[in-house]
Amino acid sequence: MGARFMGWGIGLPERIVTNDELSETLPTSDQWIQERTGIKERRIGGTVANLGAIAGRAAIEDAGLEAKDIDFLILATSAADRITPATSAMIAHEIGLSCPAMDVNAACSGFMYAVRTAYGLLETGNKRVLVVGAEVLSRFVDWNDRTMAVLLADGAGATVLEYDPTENDILSFSLGTDGSNAELLTCEHEGFFWMNGPEVFRNAVRVVVDSAEKALTMAGITSDDLSLVIPHQANIRIIQAACQRLNIEMDRAVISLDHYGNTSSASIPLAFDDARKSDRIHKGDYALLTGFGAGMTWASAVVRWSR
Repeated sequence: MGARFMGWGIGLPERIVTNDELSETLPTSDQWIQERTGIKERRIGGTVANLGAIAGRAAIEDAGLEAKDIDFLILATSAADRITPATSAMIAHEIGLSCPAMDVNAACSGFMYAVRTAYGLLETGNKRVLVVGAEVLSRFVDWNDRTMAVLLADGAGATVLEYDPTENDILSFSLGTDGSNAELLTCEHEGFFWMNGPEVFRNAVRVVVDSAEKALTMAGITSDDLSLVIPHQANIRIIQAACQRLNIEMDRAVISLDHYGNTSSASIPLAFDDARKSDRIHKGDYALLTGFGAGMTWASAVVRWSR
């Protein structure tokens, strides 16, 4: 069987928060933030349901479809609007879907976990699955904590995956979880995000490189064959270190964190949307989609673009 990406869409809050604005209340500066993270500004505001619905509706329209054409909705989020009901139900209602809907939480790997789940649903008879990655991480940020306040942001991205009996956009997956590192990045109920930055950096580079190499091997290609790498937009230094170890030049990496910040499960679809809008991906191109997150989770996939 095959699965094709038929449409993409994004949803963003209107408010833009610059590094200079953060420096008014934090012991930091635009230069400090850019040097350590690569971030210049980020979007703040909205709800997961609202942003996710905007992105999902745009993806359906981009695919030339209507709400009735979607057989399943998967929302990847680590910042659900409520403990229950699932935020995916609210998104389905806002879009006008009448299909099953569920949330997936694999932190920043969530979008790729959701894509893998959608692929399985297509294998078992569904025709089209809407995958949404949406986060409002600002609700769980201590704005006096320079470590997290400069990183996390809000936004959403979505895609429609469609069953295709003859053509396949996704050549391989490599996913994993190591719960022994669960305490490196946490957020308790009614609490704030906390991170052991040096250990997250060390483990993130390791798991991204390992899963990427496995995905490339399973796809039967090497890093030299890649036109693009579309990574989770966590930190520019992590992306640089991973690309260096994979022998991939940075000019093949899609970077959107400079204007979006770290949007967790929304970051890969937001970056993919940037790549499309800037005409960086073309029919027949190979792309590596790769991410990592709290858990610790990781996920990579090799895509051959067919549109």
